[in-house]
Amino acid sequence: MSLADFGWDAHFEAAFAAFAGKADVQPARVLIEFNHNYRIAAAQGEIDAVIAGRVKHHATSRADLPAVGDWVVVRKRPDEDRGAIVAVLERRSRFSRRMAGQVTDEQVVAANADVVFVVMAMDDDFSPRRLERYLLMGRESGASPVVLLTKPDLADDLPERVAAAVAVAGDVPVHVVSPKTSQGIELVAQYLTAGRTAALLGSSGVGKSTIINRLAGADRQRTREVRAADSKGRHTTTHRELVVLPNGGLIIDTPGMRELQLWDATGGIRETFEDVETLAEECRFTDCRHRGEPGCAVAAAVAADTLPAVRVESYHRLQDELAYLARQQDERAQIEEKRRGKIGAKALRQHLKSKRG
Repeated sequence: MSLADFGWDAHFEAAFAAFAGKADVQPARVLIEFNHNYRIAAAQGEIDAVIAGRVKHHATSRADLPAVGDWVVVRKRPDEDRGAIVAVLERRSRFSRRMAGQVTDEQVVAANADVVFVVMAMDDDFSPRRLERYLLMGRESGASPVVLLTKPDLADDLPERVAAAVAVAGDVPVHVVSPKTSQGIELVAQYLTAGRTAALLGSSGVGKSTIINRLAGADRQRTREVRAADSKGRHTTTHRELVVLPNGGLIIDTPGMRELQLWDATGGIRETFEDVETLAEECRFTDCRHRGEPGCAVAAAVAADTLPAVRVESYHRLQDELAYLARQQDERAQIEEKRRGKIGAKALRQHLKSKRG
């Protein structure tokens, strides 16, 4: 396969121009990442690769390191059996979340996707509030989000749940699909023309791997049934992987996410809650927070039952989460600045000491 088959185009060609004249380097795309070991697609085929020490040293965040879907610069000499990733080319899009746990850092889940499929099952695990969260980050990623609603046979009230998803999605396309029976798979395939990349995102057990198997025409990904007691899935996809489909499209499978903590999504908030933001323009005060201020058009819409109260509550909750994240990012930046200052001061002392010696 050529690089173009993996999505290489003029954008990435221009990004690679600064490295083109260097010996033993070439572009490649990250197919699999597992504990900082990579499988990449280069012009001569697939090879294994690791991150060069210099890249790790200069990385200020986990997001600076390669992710599945990234185009990277690889150094590989003829006598070596694997390559070293020496740079990550500028990303066209990236779906990110805050890393799980207490660490304030960005984790890139999928890079350079053209389409982000947000997959949600319509069984007892259906949640419009979780869908809002995924759509917010999908819009922020730079890719085009699309909602795929799976397991329609397990919905208590199918029309009601589809309507709830459509109300949350706004102008984002919503498709009902049943991967087990291949219903709606042709709609998904339409987004995946040759060289075009999609990322599948959603909780464990919603049918992401089954969708890939149907698109691939073979059992590429392992699948397991969800627990009947609570509709929770069990992780069968253990690492992120970019899969090449028979029609020439590419799709990134990701492990199910129990939680999706936000990461820098101010623009996504405006798009995901366009109904709230549009009403906010009619508030008496331009800095109205819609939390009891006089002349609030958002509160008036809730009182008139033209805007669901739960929608505004979700808007406030996500705004508060982003504000908290911003404070943590500021604190981390200050700590990092102090750390760098100490390192610089230590290096200067050693330099002066060596000159005196």
